[in-house]
Amino acid sequence: MSGDALEKLFNLLDERRGELIELTRELIGFPTVNPPGEAYQPCAEFIGRRLAKRGFAVEYVHAAGTPGDDERHPRINVIARRDGGARGPCVHFNGHIDVVQTGAGWTVDPFAGVVKDGRIYGRGACDMKGGLAASIIAVEALIDLGLSLPGTLEISGTVDEESGGYGGVHYLAQRGWFSPGRVDHVIIPEPLNVDRVCIGHRGVWWAEIETRGRMAHGSMPFMGDCAVRHMNAVIDRLERDLYPKLAARRTDMPVVPSGARCATLNINSIHGGAAESSGYPAPCVPDSCRMVIDRRVLIEESMHRVKAEVRELLESLAQERSGFAYQIRDIFEVQPTMADRNGPAARGTAAAIRRVIGREPEFICSPGTYDQKHIDRIGKLRDCIAYGPGILDIAHQPDEYVRIDDLVNSAKVMAMAARSLLHGAA
Repeated sequence: MSGDALEKLFNLLDERRGELIELTRELIGFPTVNPPGEAYQPCAEFIGRRLAKRGFAVEYVHAAGTPGDDERHPRINVIARRDGGARGPCVHFNGHIDVVQTGAGWTVDPFAGVVKDGRIYGRGACDMKGGLAASIIAVEALIDLGLSLPGTLEISGTVDEESGGYGGVHYLAQRGWFSPGRVDHVIIPEPLNVDRVCIGHRGVWWAEIETRGRMAHGSMPFMGDCAVRHMNAVIDRLERDLYPKLAARRTDMPVVPSGARCATLNINSIHGGAAESSGYPAPCVPDSCRMVIDRRVLIEESMHRVKAEVRELLESLAQERSGFAYQIRDIFEVQPTMADRNGPAARGTAAAIRRVIGREPEFICSPGTYDQKHIDRIGKLRDCIAYGPGILDIAHQPDEYVRIDDLVNSAKVMAMAARSLLHGAA
């Protein structure tokens, strides 16, 4: 792309700073909280109407029958596609429209899109309505500048990323929307800082462990068998035998922060005993205790071995501890994934960061998962990266925000990268 064309593109995006702010605020104004999946349809239709005005063919895909989908909360995704004037690749920007619950501690209205001190505040400002807005403005600027654009531009607003993506990218990938031949390059505007290119993420295994006992009167615990004590033995064995092993494992994936370059296990929740009634606990020895574990998996690890490691620990307790009985149930799993840092999307985005931000980009992997997992594993589309405005540490927190300067700069990076990819120059 010539220097003059780049300057015109960047100047146009600078002129549209106010429009970018307003679009981000409008997207924040849709309270697309997941769960349960509020306001998905009006938010998707808002995006679709806007892109239709720029010549995009718009489709709405209802992920019928996916988790949470019902009459009140339909899982509606929007996909907008615009073919250029000549043959070429398809560049797809995928943004999720759902946000997590607001929680407590806000000092501003979470859905007002408050602009203050160079920032836009609101639930989803960082994760990831700011990034979605920046990708839309970036693509519109490319179109409006009248530059030659071979190939195809595509933008999607998808649902349920915060709960696994089953009503969104997972559903679409299963039906060919992210298949090679239809799409060539994908950029997901997740909030991972404007000078970073994210090429993948760790894997995850969630499981529920249940220990069993025998109920008895609480005044005579010797007549029963306490399931909570059995779970304590599980935790003790995790502390003694598993946590040190996990801490010693390091990945070659460039995961940030550095602590996430080890394998990790989080005890997500524990529930044991009978529920309180009228504010008082039941006078019983608990016969069941359930614990959910969140095991983050490195690309060097086998998911089969990760699971076997926990099961072997439980089996050893069953052999050694009197009365110990357990069940373990898989809840959710995702394999680690990592794109080629020298692939077209990563290379083109990195070059744009150098030009716009003026510093060498950092190639990273995310500690948690995002929708790249479905595009890679189901869609079999390898050239997928994450790049967008926002600071990952701010996501999901009260008073979540995105910096306006980062929004503008990320839009410039995405616009430059998209044009480079369309021309096969990345």
